[in-house]
Amino acid sequence: MASEKSTSKGQAWFCTTGLPSDIEIEVDDMTFHLHKFPLMSKSRKLHRLITEQETRSSSSMALITVIDPKVEETDKKGKGHEIEDDKEEEEVEEQEIEENGYPHIKLEDFPGSSESFEMVAKFCYGVKMDLSASTVVPLRCAAEHLEMTEEYSPDNLISKTERFLSHSVYKSLRESIKALKACESVSPLAGSLGITEQCIDSIVSRASSADPSLFGWPVNDGGGRGNISATDLQLIPGGAAKSRKKPSRDSNMELWFEDLTQLSLPIFKTVILSMRSGDLSSDIIESCLICYAKKHIPGILRSNRKPPSSSSTAVSENEQRELLETITSNLPLDKSSISSTTRFLFGLLRTAIILNAAEICRDLLERKIGSQLERATLDDLLVPSYSYLNETLYDVDLVERILGHFLDTLEQSNTAIVEVDGKSPSLMLVGKLIDGFLAEIASDANLKSDKFYNLAISLPDQARLYDDGLYRAVDVYLKV
Repeated sequence: MASEKSTSKGQAWFCTTGLPSDIEIEVDDMTFHLHKFPLMSKSRKLHRLITEQETRSSSSMALITVIDPKVEETDKKGKGHEIEDDKEEEEVEEQEIEENGYPHIKLEDFPGSSESFEMVAKFCYGVKMDLSASTVVPLRCAAEHLEMTEEYSPDNLISKTERFLSHSVYKSLRESIKALKACESVSPLAGSLGITEQCIDSIVSRASSADPSLFGWPVNDGGGRGNISATDLQLIPGGAAKSRKKPSRDSNMELWFEDLTQLSLPIFKTVILSMRSGDLSSDIIESCLICYAKKHIPGILRSNRKPPSSSSTAVSENEQRELLETITSNLPLDKSSISSTTRFLFGLLRTAIILNAAEICRDLLERKIGSQLERATLDDLLVPSYSYLNETLYDVDLVERILGHFLDTLEQSNTAIVEVDGKSPSLMLVGKLIDGFLAEIASDANLKSDKFYNLAISLPDQARLYDDGLYRAVDVYLKV
């Protein structure tokens, strides 16, 4: 059987064995010209469907044979008419078989579509297949659909796909993500078989072994590029091992954060919720969210000073809003140890304002930014006033709220503040930042004096070692 060849011609798929085909299987827009015996020997469902159709065909032929044409002619005005009407449906089925010369079976809603059935057919004919994380999931679902169990035939397709999942997919973080992506096309069957849950469990458990200092680099991952091999390890005293290679941040990101961005939002959200319920580093969760948002929300990292053009459709804006609110609601509220997060958060906040996201979403972002405001730059603070009700060029109220969250966070964590000569380094950095912001907005002729004054005095005295920056801002404001 292994020597048999298969060819594909247009919308028809032929298996050339030297013997004429005796069965047609239709899946989606593809018709497979195959042989009954290989299929019936592996699939209980195909065996049943083929047998039932052949039985109906035989019954119809027998019925036609026993009816005397002369009797049928004389009864046309009576019961003969009724017999013809009763037979009409069966004759349609029989006609289909007679025209083709062999049975035709149509498989509706087949999991994985015609590509999966092609792999099923090859398996039934004994053709060697190259499985992958992406193809094994729909193939496993197809095998379930066709009842290809061990009880029906030894070493059948269900057990083969299960072994591949266990040995080659669930043991690797990246392969589990690829398999989870494949689950989307065969949902909910993949869920009822437990494949979706096992993929997520594998992702969470293996992500928990990642080193946050390497920005999510997965340790002991069984598959994927970037893994350290035995030849790259050098033994050190005590039996420990150290790597001669230091993986770059870019390659670390590529390993699996980028793979997660291929998931649909509902599946990605389920993964994040599982990560949050598990004992997973908040930095890893945050890194996953950042990478996903960068992939799917355009303009987050660009200095977008204008609202999106009118060409953006309402649907795409709604989808972006839903995604942004999902990302924000799952962000860990504690201070991030990832230095690049602050700029990303400001980009997310600008986009939330443009898309008119829910107030709770914007408030969460403002609080998160406030917890690490000392990492922000002046350019981050220069958020344009997108509201027509605000006359100023930049959103001063927004900066005032964020500063308030920063001061609240500072007050709540007094014990954790490292002070130098009675001053908090974080507070002094923010003081310099706010003075720079005051100097920038001071040239805005529409800025009311009370707005300028309230922001200037909102910082405590300890925030400024010298008042030069504040005086400079006042000087600019008075001149304007």
